[in-house]
Amino acid sequence: MALPRKIVIHELGPREGMQIEKNPVPTSEKIRLVDMLSECSFPEIEVTSFVSPKWVPQMADAEDVVAGFTRQPGTEYTCVYLNAQGLKRAVATNKLDVHGSLSVTASETFSKKNTNRTIDETLLETERRIGILQEMNIAPTEVSVMAAFGCNYEGDIDPNHVMGLVERLMGMAADNALKIRIIQLADTMGWANPVSIRRLVGMIQDRWPEQRINLHLHDTRGLGLANAFAAMEMGVDDFDSAVAGLGGCPYAGFKDAPGNIATEDLVHLCNEIGVETGVHLERLIEIAREAETIVGHPLPGKVMRGGYLDSYRRNAAQIRNEARS
Repeated sequence: MALPRKIVIHELGPREGMQIEKNPVPTSEKIRLVDMLSECSFPEIEVTSFVSPKWVPQMADAEDVVAGFTRQPGTEYTCVYLNAQGLKRAVATNKLDVHGSLSVTASETFSKKNTNRTIDETLLETERRIGILQEMNIAPTEVSVMAAFGCNYEGDIDPNHVMGLVERLMGMAADNALKIRIIQLADTMGWANPVSIRRLVGMIQDRWPEQRINLHLHDTRGLGLANAFAAMEMGVDDFDSAVAGLGGCPYAGFKDAPGNIATEDLVHLCNEIGVETGVHLERLIEIAREAETIVGHPLPGKVMRGGYLDSYRRNAAQIRNEARS
């Protein structure tokens, strides 16, 4: 299939990247990261999470981070919240673009570890969330399934199980007259491969052809970009990523595995195959290198080390011109 002309990239580094860091990252540095990324023309930057500091102490400064960064035109600044209390905290900042999402985890074990709820309990909470969102005039436009391709605790996830969960979420949305625009599939623990991507994406496209698909991919085992390319070949044009490959889930059972696909690597891939992103790659590479300084350890991004190919192309052209003259 033809590749999309352009893809949308949602930058998650400031949120997903910080949640897994073992050493505390100063609030000022979190703010600086958001402000630097705002220079790259992302349509969305996910800033922080409004979750319990007891469970995710790295997010205890969520309100301070939101108060500190500078909004730039053309970029939405979003967040994650897991319950009504988190939603109310996010709205109270009066600074974020608070969106509504209906989500569930495909793995029963991981759902309990990550949210302290079973799948059924999550779906029951989702019904309550719809009511709260509607009371706050926030219309959910996305449904999402975490661990949609596999789980470190339960192994491969049956695509038909994922389809059933999406069906239940879409049914809840229909019952409440909600218009769902995006179906998100999250490879939370890096189990996907190009074949499983094509299989599940194809099933979703066949069942819900009007909805856009977003992929939240992790590069845990080195297949993140291959999976993104396979999805683009099927027309998927909406992706999550994190600068320098920041991120990961603190409850996924890893010690030092890579997290999300690195944004600069995804942008580089798109540049090389003729797919637009609208993201300023040269500046993003600089920020990826700075992100290592912020967290104080090496990060798994590749392009920030290998370099920007266009700069090499310019140098090669200059050498050829000089040789001719």
